This record gives sequence, C-alpha cells and structure tokens, in this order.
Amino acid sequence: MTGSLLRRRMFTNNFMFALTGFFTFVTLSVLFLILGYIGFRGISSLSWDFLTQLPKPVGETGGGIANSIVGSFKIVGLASVIGIPVGVLGAVYLAEFGNNRTGFIIRYCADVINGVPSIVVGIFAYALVVLPMRQFSALAGSVALAIIMIPLVLRNSEEFIRVVPGSIREAGLALGIPQWKVILRVVLPTATRGILTGSILAISRIAGETAPLLFTAFGNRYWDDGWFHPIASLPLTIFTYAIAPYEDWHKQAWAAALILVAGVLIGNITARLLMRQKGKE
Repeated sequence: MTGSLLRRRMFTNNFMFALTGFFTFVTLSVLFLILGYIGFRGISSLSWDFLTQLPKPVGETGGGIANSIVGSFKIVGLASVIGIPVGVLGAVYLAEFGNNRTGFIIRYCADVINGVPSIVVGIFAYALVVLPMRQFSALAGSVALAIIMIPLVLRNSEEFIRVVPGSIREAGLALGIPQWKVILRVVLPTATRGILTGSILAISRIAGETAPLLFTAFGNRYWDDGWFHPIASLPLTIFTYAIAPYEDWHKQAWAAALILVAGVLIGNITARLLMRQKGKE
C-alpha cells in the first residue's frame, strides 16, 4: 500500500468519524434542549399542593393535578394488565411455533398496527367500547392503549424468547418434560428480564398518548367514579391546559409535562439498566 493511499484512507476514516460524532452531538443537543426547556418552564409550578390537590374552577389560580396522576396510573395500569399477557403469549407462539405462514401473517399485522396513527386506534376504540357503552370511560381508554401496547410487547418479547439457547430447550425435552412445561418453566424464566424490559418500554410508549384518550377517556376535573366513567390523565390535562387562554393553566401544563417526561425517562432508564444486567449474565 502506497503512502498516499494510506493517508487518503486515514483522512477519510477521521473525517467520517468526526462527521458521525458531530451529528451525534446535534441529536443529543436537541434531546437535552427539549428536556432542559421543559424542566425550566415546569419546575417553577411544581409543589406539593400541585401534586395532591384537584384542579381549581375555571378562572381561579392554583390547584393541582392529583386526579390526572391517579387517572394515568389507572389507565396505563389496566392497559398493561390487558396488553402484556396477550403480547407475551403471542410472542411465545411466534417464537416456538411461528415459523410458518400463520406466524408471518401475525408478525406482519403486528408491524402494521405499530405503524397505525394512534388517533386511528382511538377512533376504533371509540366504536368498539364507547358507543356500545354509550359513555366515555377509563375502561375505553385502557382498551385503546392496550391495542397500541400489544404489538410492541409481542415483537419485543418474541426476540428475547428467540435468543434463549436451543440447548436449554433440548435439555428439558431430553428429560421427558412436556414442551409446554419446558416453555413455562425453562424458556420464559430465562427470558423474563428481556420480556420485562420490552414491557417497560411499551408502558413508556403508551403513557404519553393523548389522541386515543380524547376519544375514549375524555377527561374529568374531579376524582373519577370508577372504571365506567370519564377519567382524567396527564396527557389530556396537558392538552387541555395548553390550548386554554389562561396563563396559570399554561404554567401547570408545563409542570404536568415535566412530570410525564420524568416518568417516561425513569421507565426508559430502568429498561436500559435491566438490559445491561442481562448482558452481564
């Protein structure tokens, strides 16, 4: 290799390394700019009363978003109860028995649903739950979020189940254990940390959805009255306060956004830590 060719290759390598580093810096800068601006605008309105009180009547300053925080926990919690088991069971089928046309169709449908705008899912949940019940409800909101969650859990969990070594399965089968017991007692426990990681990421994904809840949960300025009535949530509160003409509501919207972003960030960090621990095992 001639000296000029070596220098040209080294220059190209250093240039591309610097270029990728620059764009990485730009990407991270945008992320931290968004997080920093939300924190700057929202931190001033955070207080204990803001976290524990109900919203004040229109025109009065102060109040809090306690009902929205509890409502988000309820909606996302029920959506997780619905979505995670369905997604994991579907992933087991795809990973263990899905190397056929049926498996291909299920994967394709899951990928299509992942690409469907959330507002379309909200309209579907409205027709599926709200119209038959003739009222908005927390249940309808959870169903809408579960529909978004299922394909996410399905595809993530399938990948983690697939990476379980085949030798582990074969060892269980060689001992005469039925295949369903091998899956239940060997494969799933081995993939538990990965499945949990994918589930946490899916929860973080649906926690900030607003459009489906506009068609289903609708919102409520008071404590909710069970699963079959309208309920408040953080995304709905942020949307309502952000478009309102009141300055105090704008400040509370930023504070609510800070709480929501912090929750999603904590979920993502937890998932990354679980993945790192799994990689060390």
